[in-house]
Amino acid sequence: MPRRFPRRIATISVHTSPLEQPGTGDAGGLNVYVVEVSKRLAARGIEVEIFTRAVCRDAPPIAELAPGVLVRHVHAGPFEDLDKADLPAQLCHFTFQVLRTEAAYAPGRYDLVHGHYWLSGQVGAVAKRRWGVPLVQSMHTLGRVKNAALATGDAAEPERRLLGEAEVMAAADRLVANTDEEAGQLAGLYGADPGLIQTVSPGVDLSVFRPGPEAEARRRLGLPPDGHVIMFAGRMQPLKAPDLVLQAVARLIRDDPALARDLTVAFVGGLSGTGRADPDQLTELSADLGIGGLVRVEPPCPQRELADWYRAASVVMVPSYSESFGLVAVEAQACGTPVIAASVGGLRTAVRDEISGLLVDGHDPAAYAAALRRVLTGPGLARRLAGGGVAHASRFGWSGTVDRLLEVYTAAMAPRPAASLPRPAAVRLSRAELTR
Repeated sequence: MPRRFPRRIATISVHTSPLEQPGTGDAGGLNVYVVEVSKRLAARGIEVEIFTRAVCRDAPPIAELAPGVLVRHVHAGPFEDLDKADLPAQLCHFTFQVLRTEAAYAPGRYDLVHGHYWLSGQVGAVAKRRWGVPLVQSMHTLGRVKNAALATGDAAEPERRLLGEAEVMAAADRLVANTDEEAGQLAGLYGADPGLIQTVSPGVDLSVFRPGPEAEARRRLGLPPDGHVIMFAGRMQPLKAPDLVLQAVARLIRDDPALARDLTVAFVGGLSGTGRADPDQLTELSADLGIGGLVRVEPPCPQRELADWYRAASVVMVPSYSESFGLVAVEAQACGTPVIAASVGGLRTAVRDEISGLLVDGHDPAAYAAALRRVLTGPGLARRLAGGGVAHASRFGWSGTVDRLLEVYTAAMAPRPAASLPRPAAVRLSRAELTR
């Protein structure tokens, strides 16, 4: 009788380690997802081994993230933070090392492979064939979606990625979409089989992200006890549109100069992607807009401190050009803070317009300034959105995410008719060859 749940999962996260601090470099919602899901799977008796590329010579070969969760640092390429565009060249060696790790154990060490992002899916597709186990794939972001809504100054995703994404989807036994909208994109833009796609929304740690006293949070963070705090959290790159926050604030103050007397604009996060090319962009732009004295830029921080920032904020802005989900928006709402977000992608699921936050069409600074004015000058609206946000965010706990993922795993492991089984790989390495 087939096993209902996997005993041990090989999780592939090539380009970013679960041990990295989310909010800088390539570390973001994917990192949070892998960490939180892995810990909760392990708590249910399912071991997880996470394969990620080593970016430091001193990184231990194996690190314990939590009981039952191991992080395996794979040596593939130079010990430095390579741009994602340079990582495809390292996939062959990375894959070899993953296969070699498995070959050192008795056959059947892993029952399932779960790939995160298309680079990991390329590795997972090979592991699936060699190990004879199912591949579950989470894309997290899609190149075709990003290219359809590029931010000014951002680089288009290359054809190599678009082809690689299609290859991964064709190889996967199950595809996990963050939202129903993403599920439609997988099928409509890439031709993925709708019968293999299942929507599983990410979650938030509701024990960390919860309402709390604003005054205490501001005191701990060194913020003024009175006045308004507009917050942006996440990676500083064109895709996330932090510049739009500044432009909207400048427009808000131009229309109502009195607001500048008690206003703080806080950015919490680090440089990422094409944003690294201009590390001083935010400070220079804020100075050019005449609001430099209002801006505070903070590095990425642990979740408990991030929750304080949300509680201290009057409103959190998420004006991204595309988002597969929008974890920041849900975290902020869980803390009882209204959100103003772009009406794109997963943010339309993460935020309930006029209930838990405000969704804005397009990326016109004037439209975001108008939304800010509504929240900051209408206390009745802010209170209503705060209450609606807590209620809406309560739907997104990680335990529910894991419940649904286990259903996906069970379906992927179910026996299939012989006609639907993938053909064996043309070339196979023996265990002796892999362990040399």
